[in-house]
Amino acid sequence: MDDLADQFINYIRIEKGLSDKTVEAYSRDLAGFLQFLNEQGLTPLTTSRDDIMKYIAMLGTGLSPVSVTRNISSIKVFFRFLVHEGKIKSSPARLLESPRRSRKLPSVLSPDEVERLLSRPVLSTPTGLRDRAMLELLYATGLRVSEMLNLKTSNIDLEAGYVRTFGKGSKERVVPMGDPAMVSIKQYLSEGRRFLIKAVNPVYVFLNTRGSRMSRQGFWKIIKKYGIEAGIGRKITPHIMRHSFASHLLEAGADLRSVQVMLGHADISTTQIYTHVTRERLREIHERYHPRP
Repeated sequence: MDDLADQFINYIRIEKGLSDKTVEAYSRDLAGFLQFLNEQGLTPLTTSRDDIMKYIAMLGTGLSPVSVTRNISSIKVFFRFLVHEGKIKSSPARLLESPRRSRKLPSVLSPDEVERLLSRPVLSTPTGLRDRAMLELLYATGLRVSEMLNLKTSNIDLEAGYVRTFGKGSKERVVPMGDPAMVSIKQYLSEGRRFLIKAVNPVYVFLNTRGSRMSRQGFWKIIKKYGIEAGIGRKITPHIMRHSFASHLLEAGADLRSVQVMLGHADISTTQIYTHVTRERLREIHERYHPRP
């Protein structure tokens, strides 16, 4: 087995050209697998799918899903190598599936927290008008923060009430926005933005105090400040308005496909994470208010 292992390591290092870090990981994973086979009185040439599944089940009791997935990948590559070298006719690992990695539920604001957050900017200042417009727009459209900050004045149609943006992969989508966002943006454009413009009239909608496009870090500081002022006792991130947008739409009865289109998700499974959020929220409401939770 040691000879097969050495041949495999040379194969992935020289012929496949894998990085030293990847070779090291594969070597470590393979060593554990070969030790298991030896303890079972088996060799790679006599291993069945059931033997591999037994090993993976053992790994699952002590390793994270990420580590188990990496081990499965190493085992698959090893047996493909054995097939390639003519040592075995077919790989017993070819139909192995990696365990599903659990996805962390996104943090969302309650409708009351959203209202408190939106009420914090002081509308008597240009920056306050800008901040209110940004927060309203994010909650109204579910845009990614980068999409909002890259908006140009030509991307906003205040007559029809739509925003045109370019998401991941430069895919264009058009998202509607409600009256509160339209009113805030109109007020910012007419009363606030002109005071932020310096030497040259920029094309971007949201500007910092230097007259340049607002940065992600700049917006993060803004929403963090308003979160503290609003008394929201947990971490506030720029993405939280997008999460809240999707969650609140689904809670109110919007269909998943429409929310997917507005968010710009290529795969509806990405949008489905928000259905879990709404179920968690419903459970919290039930436990809080039902007389026999």
